[in-house]
Amino acid sequence: MSWCEERNFWCNCLYWRKTAILLPPEPDTFSLPSPLPDWSQGRGFASGRINLGKIEALKISRFEFIWSSNLLQDKKKGVSFYKPVGVPNGFYSLGHYCQFNNKPLWGFVLVVREVACFEPEAANLPTLLKPLDYTLVWSSDDESEEKYGGCGFFWLPQPPEGYKPLGFLVTNNPDKPDLDEVRCVRADLTDECEPYRLLLESYSKFLNLPVRVSSTRPSHRGVLGKGVSVGTFFCGYWTSEEELNIACLKNLNQLHAMPNLEQIHALMKHYGPTVFFHPNEVYLPSSVPWFLKNGALLYKAGDSSGEPIDAEGTNLPGGGTNNGAFWIDLPSDGKRNTVKQGSLESAKLYVHVKPALGGTFTDLAVWVFYPFNGPGTLKVGPLNISLGKIGQHVGDWEHFTLRICNFTGELWSIYFSQHSGGEWVDAYDLEYIEGNKAIVYSSKNGHASFPHPGCYIQGSTKLGIGIRNDAARSNLYVDSSTRYEIIAAEYLEGSDFIEPCWLQFMGKWGPTIVYGSRIELDKIINHLPVGFRYSVKNIFDGFPVELCGEEGPTGPKDKNNWVGDERG
Repeated sequence: MSWCEERNFWCNCLYWRKTAILLPPEPDTFSLPSPLPDWSQGRGFASGRINLGKIEALKISRFEFIWSSNLLQDKKKGVSFYKPVGVPNGFYSLGHYCQFNNKPLWGFVLVVREVACFEPEAANLPTLLKPLDYTLVWSSDDESEEKYGGCGFFWLPQPPEGYKPLGFLVTNNPDKPDLDEVRCVRADLTDECEPYRLLLESYSKFLNLPVRVSSTRPSHRGVLGKGVSVGTFFCGYWTSEEELNIACLKNLNQLHAMPNLEQIHALMKHYGPTVFFHPNEVYLPSSVPWFLKNGALLYKAGDSSGEPIDAEGTNLPGGGTNNGAFWIDLPSDGKRNTVKQGSLESAKLYVHVKPALGGTFTDLAVWVFYPFNGPGTLKVGPLNISLGKIGQHVGDWEHFTLRICNFTGELWSIYFSQHSGGEWVDAYDLEYIEGNKAIVYSSKNGHASFPHPGCYIQGSTKLGIGIRNDAARSNLYVDSSTRYEIIAAEYLEGSDFIEPCWLQFMGKWGPTIVYGSRIELDKIINHLPVGFRYSVKNIFDGFPVELCGEEGPTGPKDKNNWVGDERG
């Protein structure tokens, strides 16, 4: 070996050793605590592939590392980029995948192939085509990354006319990716998508603009939405008025992979969470029939006396919209305080089954009914101040939603509804009590749902000012895997499934509260130390009207998420 060859050998060894040291460790992978059962046969649910009409999609969860940001900085802020591996012959990638370095590898991208079908109007237009070229959208220019780990180069496929790209590609060198690496999709088989969760933010000296990397989701979601998440990411500068330069897939065969009734029951029995109530909870849930047959009354505007309601709600007015003409109230006799406290022994959780993300996921929205919502407690630093009547109201409908992957039947995430908002929590961040059954914590009095025990502040966590939401495990709980009732699954056409009568009631499940909550709030603010008053007032001004206890809620069918997606 010559001197030059020996020098190059050792230089290369030193370079690759430094690079290996700086590369992020192989991320942990996550799998659910217990194996999945063999789901019963039925259409395309959990078959591994989903027919979208003219395209067949397959979920890939195995990846090869490409490049990572923040190699020398805080791991919590770093992200890594991956390409799918193990793509079957005949299937094609649509783009690469990105996620945070401090999370288990729990993502996916879809790979696709054309489905043979007769389309005379598009006989000369295949569903998938190679890009014509790539455009360099952004490259990192951090010196430490360039010296030891290489730059990241972000490429946008340039589609043929009439086609759209569905993702970006990343390389760790300035060479363009191979044109055969991805496919663009015919425009009529795509739908609009939008940035979702911010993953990385940097600045482009060339564009003189901020550059953001975000996960994406379909713009049109909910029961009627046909957009399908591809699992890829967006890179670039974007304002809310602009349409993204990438798209998502569109499912023309939306119900192909949805579970049948037998499979829905199997999903609830396998995944149904246990709902724990705070050990000091006074206002527990009940079944709706228990509430109705124990003296709940139907009131009509203009009438001073209420009408008894039968246990199934057959005499409740149904359909239409909430026009304020009817509402339900607690018994007017000695049962009032007893009914307020609910009946844990009778409690059932009510399940609404609906397609999500273009029918590639199933949402099991699980509703919990409470006869009464208790008052709130204000936390101001170390002080806890009872809000008296503020926040209480008759009737309380709360929910959480299980999102199931229709490719595999896996629990993918749970949505925890929290007053006027909520949050999606991925399966790897959940607590499990038995097998694949997660835990949902219901907060004291207000009944918001949380994934873990603790004191959650509705207001400013930074200032330590807001309404307390205390969640803890206790001997008070309901196991939804055994105590549930399916109340709606509109897509199950032709089945003998009948929705309960009470579900059709669109009025309020509680009367208007008239105790002047704003005056009560102002009294509390005026008694606080001067330094806290302005902050507390601003926080109160941002609270939903339900905290001010103005009126009881409408039922599940009147909520936006009955046909729409969850907030968050």
